[in-house]
Amino acid sequence: MSTRRTQVAVIGAGPAGLLLAHLLRAEGIDVIVIERQTPDYVLGRIRAGVLERGTTDLLHQLGLGERLTAEGMVEDGFNLADGEHLIRIDIAALTGKRVTVYGQTEVTRDLMDAAPARGIEIVYGASDVALHDLTDDRAAVTFSVDGVEQRIEADFIAGCDGFHGPSRKAIPMAERREFERVYPFGWLGILADVPPCHPELIYANGPKGFALASMRSPTRSRYYIQVPLTDRIEQWPEARLWDELEARFAPLAAGPVTRGPALEMSIAPLRSYVFETMRYGRLFLAGDAAHIVPPTGAKGLNLAASDVAYLSQAMIAHYRRGDDSGLDGYQAKALARIWKAERFSWFLTKLMHRFPEDGPFEHRMQSAELAYLASSTAMQTAVAENYVGLPL
Repeated sequence: MSTRRTQVAVIGAGPAGLLLAHLLRAEGIDVIVIERQTPDYVLGRIRAGVLERGTTDLLHQLGLGERLTAEGMVEDGFNLADGEHLIRIDIAALTGKRVTVYGQTEVTRDLMDAAPARGIEIVYGASDVALHDLTDDRAAVTFSVDGVEQRIEADFIAGCDGFHGPSRKAIPMAERREFERVYPFGWLGILADVPPCHPELIYANGPKGFALASMRSPTRSRYYIQVPLTDRIEQWPEARLWDELEARFAPLAAGPVTRGPALEMSIAPLRSYVFETMRYGRLFLAGDAAHIVPPTGAKGLNLAASDVAYLSQAMIAHYRRGDDSGLDGYQAKALARIWKAERFSWFLTKLMHRFPEDGPFEHRMQSAELAYLASSTAMQTAVAENYVGLPL
């Protein structure tokens, strides 16, 4: 087994791990990123596309904003709908900020493409990844590539390997603090190269439940509808889904629901999850390794970005000034923002979905909440502040 040493070993080459690696390398800190999948697989994951200002600021800070500026769609607002009534939340007027529609795949591509020139080593195809000696000054990650075993020792290990990765699982059971809410439905999504039906996102709550009309570009649309967890993708031929989307959005949207061949279709379950033990010895968790939010509030990627912003600042202070206060305070600082984002995602999920256990009373409460939101500037401001992203 070959052994190497680095300052920070990052597990996971998704946007969280790559963004952290770039932030650290920009300050001259040595980093090795370990990813179990291939580059094509990483880029094939279809994820969120609404970026908060804090996230785009980080990309511009790193000099990686050229394509984001050229191709990203800056949005002044978004819409909530109850039946055929559209409620526009003017986030620009209410907060002075905007969001940018730019797919997570494109963020990952920009980070990945810039890595070699910036001295960021990424090891792809790493199998049997395991973490060792996390409370020791010789913390290590072992893995195999093409049958060759390797060991990387590091001052710190950053677990950015998602919900199913090995980092969180390496923390002893006695040290774990976790909270979870699994929702009784999923999102059936379709991605297609067709123009969006509306210039801004529409989150709709209708008689059949939630639906979302969103976009990735002026020529690429992303639609979702709420489906029972028992549904399978085989039950939803493309024509059936397009019929359903047209029925839901024709009364709401500025334009037609244009049909086209699916680039991707999938059903994603929804959960709220927080793993509060974000530090264990030399291991620090960030992104989906520590928390999951329902996609209703568009917070997943943005929370990962705020995590790595805090973590990079803490590690830079350690190496530049010998100041460990940021490392010691990372967990509390990150969790304070995480729980607020979890609250907002939970609030929108409860407001815009039909839950199986709900009856006429709960549906009336949803309608009353939306009616109040439509007439209250204070309520709209609170929603807008959370949507554009709370301060870092």
